[in-house]
Amino acid sequence: MAFTTHSSANSRKPAYVRIVRAARAAAAVLLFAVILLRPSEAAAENISITRQTATVTADGRLDISSRFHTELPDPLKQALKQGVPLYFTLNYQLSAPTMAAYKFKLGQLIGSDNSVTYKLSFHPLTNRYRITVGTFSTEYGSLETALRGIGAIANWRVLPKGTLDDTDWREIKAEVRLSLSTNQLPKPFQINALTAKNWQLDSGWKPLAVSKG
Repeated sequence: MAFTTHSSANSRKPAYVRIVRAARAAAAVLLFAVILLRPSEAAAENISITRQTATVTADGRLDISSRFHTELPDPLKQALKQGVPLYFTLNYQLSAPTMAAYKFKLGQLIGSDNSVTYKLSFHPLTNRYRITVGTFSTEYGSLETALRGIGAIANWRVLPKGTLDDTDWREIKAEVRLSLSTNQLPKPFQINALTAKNWQLDSGWKPLAVSKG
């Protein structure tokens, strides 16, 4: 049995042709990577911050006040109408001064509470929306009005006492973030959240305007 071998066409092509093709392939990979990154960027547009302030208290803590504008995509509106509650989480973080920020991150590792959870639900019997935070709940006549309450908070006192003692308030940097907690959705909806970019609602970290109380 005989085998016939053929010389490769690629070996006969000029070197610059191979270089051009390699460059095109690299550009295609880069474009694909950009497309993969775009869902998180688009998701962030669905939650925008409209109020972001923090006041340094006399006992070395922070009082945070925030408000957000949230737009739900149609699939989430439909899920809400079908009885699926939506959970949103408001987080804060301290990024400066360095030592206080380090202690804050260390506190996170041992379970310090640095978040507030908002539960948004729809009740067909009353045709009203409800926001629940802990044991406190408020009802609203429209989804638009209810969404104004998601992430809204005033004088949220955070950090242990004395954390910011002897710190110039102008050196303090802190951020807040509001996001949809997709891990609290029913399993079938969690799959949608992994594949559909309009289910990934996240404001990203937004800097607080810090002032002295």
